[in-house]
Amino acid sequence: MAKRDYYEVLGVSKDAQADEIKKAYRKLAMKYHPDKNPGNKEAEEKFKEIAEAYAILGDAQKREKYDRYGHAAENMGSGGFGGDPFGFGGGIDLSEALRQFMEQGFGGFGDIFGGGSSGSRRRGSRQKGSDLQIRLKLDLEEIATGTKKKIKVNKKIGCATCNGSGSAKYSKTIMCPVCKGSGEVRNVSQSLFGQFVNISTCQRCNGEGQIIENPCATCAGEGRVNGTKTIEVNIPAGVKTGNYIPLNGEGHSGLRGGPAGDLIVHIEEKSHRIFDRRGDDVILVLPISFPDAALGANIEIPTLTGKAKLTVSPGTQSGKILRMRGKGIPHLNGAGIGDQLVQVQVYVPTKLSQQEKKLLAELKESENLKPGDNTHKNVFEKFKEALNF
Repeated sequence: MAKRDYYEVLGVSKDAQADEIKKAYRKLAMKYHPDKNPGNKEAEEKFKEIAEAYAILGDAQKREKYDRYGHAAENMGSGGFGGDPFGFGGGIDLSEALRQFMEQGFGGFGDIFGGGSSGSRRRGSRQKGSDLQIRLKLDLEEIATGTKKKIKVNKKIGCATCNGSGSAKYSKTIMCPVCKGSGEVRNVSQSLFGQFVNISTCQRCNGEGQIIENPCATCAGEGRVNGTKTIEVNIPAGVKTGNYIPLNGEGHSGLRGGPAGDLIVHIEEKSHRIFDRRGDDVILVLPISFPDAALGANIEIPTLTGKAKLTVSPGTQSGKILRMRGKGIPHLNGAGIGDQLVQVQVYVPTKLSQQEKKLLAELKESENLKPGDNTHKNVFEKFKEALNF
């Protein structure tokens, strides 16, 4: 069954602000929450659909990707341009939907059934690891063909001693003595306006309601340690500075077996020695001799993928731009390849032998080598053409 548009699911317009999206999600999530609809499979499916829509539209980066590609982003290859771009494997299960609901601060039973609110995490929920961001510099040649890069990342990884549990051998989990298993601490204060109750996440157990009786000595009970990991990133052809590739689950490991965060790879394009990029076209300035410009020539020139032959027609003027179709950069968001634009520059030598000077002096008297009356006008038109290619 085809997925519905996420904006349609939440009942908001495509230009809706973040607060409007969050408000719509909360209203619908309250309506279809499983605790309000026990045994109702239809309500459960709607709750999961709403959660998936908010997971995308409630995140600025994921929303931008969805606005550009729609649901097709899930089938555009690996490395965040597809595969599993939003981290739900093509869907979202009930436990993940409930976890998201709790993390948004709507998790108390009072919220669901119309009472007060609670800002603490759901008891026993596992804390997700934080995201990582890195910058990856690429040559134009790599961008033109696509590539694979291996990157070494310093991050929190699962503790091998305790297998990420944070617990020493034969240890057990006990109720947190500070919050008595609730995962939250209540502080009551009096003022002129009456009694105020401040509810905060328990710092002793991080809102989990339980602690490890005998923590692992290697990781001090966190279930993770500092480490490194080498990760292979698939780079599609056509990327540019400003594109990013999210790698789900490659960020810091979560506390005590919690899910890992994501690794965001930001693309940076290196300056090239001879090529300049304009969109998906590349520009090459090609110096040629006066004889080649006057008589014409077949010249072997560089491209992003190797050497290629360029035909220079007889009488080619300095500044003229020749187009080599399909020799540029592939379009990232569709079929097709940009062009290579070659701007011809007639080379004027600065050193001449006596024989060369004599030959040029003889040629100088030829009427065909003298500029005509419209030469200045033609040069000006060619200059404007070069500026607007």
